Amino acid sequence: MLAAVSRVLSGAAQKPASRVLVASRNFANDATFEIKKCDLHKLEEGPPVTTVLTREDGLRYYRMMQTVRRMELKADQLYKQKIIRGFCHLCDGQEACCVGMEAGINPTDHLITAYRAHGFTFTRGLSVREILAELTGRRGGCAKGKGGSMHMYAKNFYGGNGIVGAQVPLGAGIALACKYNGKDEVCLTLYGDGAANQGQIFEAYNMAALWKLPCIFICENNRYGMGTSVERAAASTDYYKRGDFIPGLRVDGMDVLCVREATKFAAAHCRAGKGPILMELQTYRYHGHSMSDPGVSYRTREEIQEVRSKSDPIMLLKDRMVNSNLASVEELKEIDVEVRKEIEDAAQFATADPEPPLEELGYHIYSNEPPFEVRGANQWIKFKSIS
Repeated sequence: MLAAVSRVLSGAAQKPASRVLVASRNFANDATFEIKKCDLHKLEEGPPVTTVLTREDGLRYYRMMQTVRRMELKADQLYKQKIIRGFCHLCDGQEACCVGMEAGINPTDHLITAYRAHGFTFTRGLSVREILAELTGRRGGCAKGKGGSMHMYAKNFYGGNGIVGAQVPLGAGIALACKYNGKDEVCLTLYGDGAANQGQIFEAYNMAALWKLPCIFICENNRYGMGTSVERAAASTDYYKRGDFIPGLRVDGMDVLCVREATKFAAAHCRAGKGPILMELQTYRYHGHSMSDPGVSYRTREEIQEVRSKSDPIMLLKDRMVNSNLASVEELKEIDVEVRKEIEDAAQFATADPEPPLEELGYHIYSNEPPFEVRGANQWIKFKSIS
């Protein structure tokens, strides 16, 4: 009897006090929040200005955004240690965009974006381990170490594209395939404010409108195209109106709930056969354009700090959940600890996993072909290609 009591007491002692506290507390199942009204173009009504957040969804969004944030900070560290090389564009600050969009669509829907793609790669279903291993060029990466930062892919996720704006016509093509195959699916086609002045984007608008394609064109406006502010680069910074004959809406891209509701609204518009729609997400990146950009030569440190203190997407969600009794500070701190451990474990894998051998350089050119030879840098160098 004494032994049994001792085991019970020792088990309680080993259990963290915070976990006991969280387990014993009664949380609300859901809460209703007001969200910022979207600016509209050629639309009589827009997304709702109130939305319900369940405790389960809130905890999931919080964990996902923290994971993306910590993953990007780890990538920054690995890059400065010269473990990650080449191009690397980080999305910390913009977590509400990728998490909110994924919450507003179905897993069977499609998404294509530019080269700031790590967050979308994660929300589309890949693990942190696969993403960091791809960044370090290892065999366990999602593109087997041959794609790097700008070329990651997952089910119904088409990258990661390195050429500015070139993914937008491809996104229109994916939407055409959805319509052609008679599937109730949409394609989210993303680009930045820097790419918004590309001619090929307007060509894609025209074709999508002519053919009523289920395409959501999404401009992630983080205020700067590389080091050039939107005011210096664009005669009109109302990117949501750029479609002219295509309806548009401007969304608070720092609020995950606002992004979620706007994405649901836009997807419903496309699924109803009304053709394409344009979304502008007003967001902000904390890092520079890429790792070669310190990010403070064209904007002040005070500006960055002001956004962090007033509009940080993770902080906004955390405050909402705590103030509405959807979660406690202690519970969210536990998630933070778990996320940090996941990132550290993934980073260890990404640095220990072997690089792909040179003989695999020609592999995976085609998805389902018999092996064939590929010419190397000169005619005497041959590589075998295996699907």
